Amino acid sequence: MDTMRDRFAPVVSRLLDEDPRVAVVLAEIGKDAFEAAMRKHPDRVINVGIREQLLVGAGAGLALAGLRPVVHTFASFLVERPFEQIKLDFGHQGLGGVLVSAAASFDWPAGGFTHMAPGDVALLDTLDGWTVHVPGHPDEAETLLRHAVAAGDDKVYVRLSVQANARALPVDGERFLTVREGRGGVVVAVGPLLDQVLAATEGLDVSVLYATTVRPFDERALRRAAGAADSADVVVVEPYLAGTSTAAVNDALADLPHRVLGLGVGRRELRRYGQVEEHLTAHGLDAGSLRGRISGFLNAGTSVRTS
Repeated sequence: MDTMRDRFAPVVSRLLDEDPRVAVVLAEIGKDAFEAAMRKHPDRVINVGIREQLLVGAGAGLALAGLRPVVHTFASFLVERPFEQIKLDFGHQGLGGVLVSAAASFDWPAGGFTHMAPGDVALLDTLDGWTVHVPGHPDEAETLLRHAVAAGDDKVYVRLSVQANARALPVDGERFLTVREGRGGVVVAVGPLLDQVLAATEGLDVSVLYATTVRPFDERALRRAAGAADSADVVVVEPYLAGTSTAAVNDALADLPHRVLGLGVGRRELRRYGQVEEHLTAHGLDAGSLRGRISGFLNAGTSVRTS
């Protein structure tokens, strides 16, 4: 299976042909995949070199000129390093654009901590009005990329990863999908962690919701699942910083008795970089670890309620 990032350049190159508003801004990373598009659309495919603050600023400048910029590099260089430009050049000026990241939380361990960005979504949560897509399969990435570019002048972040589920689901850029129904609690699986969550919850009486668009947070789907269960306890399993969406869950269920557990990437830096699978295990995001953490949390809630 190809990767989400393998789909990125072909999809956006087609969008360049289809829509004269679309423009692409790169910072060296990924430029080879756009060579043909750059020759065809030299005024709308721009490589600024290794200048990430300029990358975002140039994207905002294109938005000021009426274009729909697609801005791409690794997540750590796209969200963390030029955060001030995202905050001011896009946010303060009321401009829209599409930020598309690669490398996710730890997709390239050999690159070291400079190339890891588990805090990207939490950082964007400090700003207003960003839609955040976290696809879990290359087909979903293609769908969500098209949604993002077509989203008028909205601010959209698309988080691509080499991690992926075995099969794609019909995502629509808005709603959570109900993958499994149960009465003992709700587990929200985000993007490429769905397969791990399904394996972890096999045989457990829980509902599993699949989230590929996490901002705005689908409060209606969560309330529906929590209302249908005997317990409004919720576990959110995210491929980025643990606890990123716990506030969103609390807001959605503010009028209901509930507990929430946020599982994701821990704050502790792993200095022996290893492989992606080793990072999953170290952060407790493999199926075996998740089963123990999820069942322990939900069973503890049952004990409290029945005591």
